[in-house]
Amino acid sequence: MKRKTLRRLTSVALVGAMTASLFAGCGSDGGSKKASTKNSEHGGPYEDFLTIDVYDSQANFQGIQSGWFAKVVKDKFNMELNIIAPNVAGGGDTLYQTRSANGNLGDLILINADQSKLKDMVQADLVYDMTDLITNCDNLKQYSDAIEACSALADKEGTWAVPSEITSGDPTEPSEASDPTNAPSLRWDVYKQIGYPEMNTLEDLLEVGKQMQEADPTSDSGKQTYMFSWFKDWDGATMQNASGLAALYGYRFVSGFALGKSDGTDVQSAIDDDSAYVRALKFMYEANKAGLVDPESTTQNFDTLASKYTDGQVLYSLWPWLGSGYYNTTDNMNAGKGFQTAVIDDMECLGYGGSPEGKMTNAIMIGSKAQDPQRLADFIDWLYSPEGIEMSATQTGGACGPEGLTWEMGDDGQPKLTDFGVQAFVDIDDSLQVPDEWGGGTWKDGISALNYKAVGMTAKNQETGMCYNYQTWPDYIERTTSALKQDWAEHYGVDQDTTAIEYLDSIGKTLTEPGTNYAVPDYSTDIETIKEQCGQVILEKSWQMAFASDEDEFNSLLKEMQDTCKGLGYDQVYEVDKENCEAQFAAFQESIDSAK
Repeated sequence: MKRKTLRRLTSVALVGAMTASLFAGCGSDGGSKKASTKNSEHGGPYEDFLTIDVYDSQANFQGIQSGWFAKVVKDKFNMELNIIAPNVAGGGDTLYQTRSANGNLGDLILINADQSKLKDMVQADLVYDMTDLITNCDNLKQYSDAIEACSALADKEGTWAVPSEITSGDPTEPSEASDPTNAPSLRWDVYKQIGYPEMNTLEDLLEVGKQMQEADPTSDSGKQTYMFSWFKDWDGATMQNASGLAALYGYRFVSGFALGKSDGTDVQSAIDDDSAYVRALKFMYEANKAGLVDPESTTQNFDTLASKYTDGQVLYSLWPWLGSGYYNTTDNMNAGKGFQTAVIDDMECLGYGGSPEGKMTNAIMIGSKAQDPQRLADFIDWLYSPEGIEMSATQTGGACGPEGLTWEMGDDGQPKLTDFGVQAFVDIDDSLQVPDEWGGGTWKDGISALNYKAVGMTAKNQETGMCYNYQTWPDYIERTTSALKQDWAEHYGVDQDTTAIEYLDSIGKTLTEPGTNYAVPDYSTDIETIKEQCGQVILEKSWQMAFASDEDEFNSLLKEMQDTCKGLGYDQVYEVDKENCEAQFAAFQESIDSAK
């Protein structure tokens, strides 16, 4: 079956074309603050040791980076990273607003550049112009188009930000390695135990959840299991976990409160009775009423949730990478235990294509008050180097880690995991100790807390042809051949090496949204104010609805949310959002037609 795709148009006007000499290599003195370039006692080019404050909107850890990644940063740049994470500090925009008001977000800033965020930060003099700093940055040179497109969002000439997840190739092809970003993922062994019941709709997950909890009532450590467990860290104007459920049907928030289906066929108001978002909230309420939801969902953070997946305490994964990344160890999979993607008959799982111009939803920039901006420009350039990309490994992100520690190149020219790499990526050993020469501590604690992907999940090293994602390597695939994967493949009648994304695509259960960028116009000041007010109401009421005591309370809270928002001027915001969404879809279709 042919994959449904959209092609997105970039609507921003590029500001200030970069010259070819802008990217020649890294190391020049840049801007008004001179780089520290002379050799120091620690053996590198940076004399003074610095603690770098990193404001990181995607980080799930707050504090000083430790372990092996900290050693790499210290050895190369004579600095340490102090992660400032709004996700950990309570979520929302409070921390951003407080630090912005003080005129200093951080030395390094990792945050979205779209939705007028970069423009606002540049106007507020929170971001440093990198134009002179990257005149000698070889690694960033190959991404000049993406950097121009991202910096253009500032609406002021200069080089302000570098976008994340830059890829090459066809943006209509999935960028995910094995699973769509959004898909139902269940503890497959427990699903098998109850007879693989068919699921026609999302709501059928409720009965499946009841049976799975009854079949597997306790975790590996003896704690009570739950089908679902939520968390608040990633919330914005809406409840992120509910948005994730809506994405099982191809919906995402395209602009503000406009929930768009990614094939361009539907635009919904988030708070309407029949929206995909309210459907998700109703599902969450029904799940909680049925005793399927972890009661700590309202207070726990992502790290706590991750530990519960490791223990087998949660039976449904919010995203495929989450459950498999923390529970699918070698021992578990060989025993037939672990998470696998399942099929809901009416689903159209939202996935994302490659992004030749990167993702403006997360970008990296230098703060205007940075003590040594050249050093930070050099660090950013390194993050986009083959070594930096490899080093930015995560528990679930797929980057392969340091050569010589987690992997090595085989005699056949193919990368292979070392014994240590097998323990880190296949066995998923949280207590795995890193050799002292690599920094010591545990592998897990030493992983980069930046949670930042410079390139896409399936990007390749152009010099070697090696994919940075170890999950695509023949060596890893062979090592993870297991009773779990064999049972999944047999159930769906596919070869064992077939990925979930390949299978779902073949039966028409995916929507792939191309990764080219479309910039939504800025809100006016009045509309932005109303949006912020409505967002606070929607988020508060969403959580209350998910944990309502009965259906009458759920409906009462929904009406209260709708009435309060409309009283604040919600319809004015949604009208703008709907127009933006429709304009985006029209641009998509024009792009599709022109490509035929």
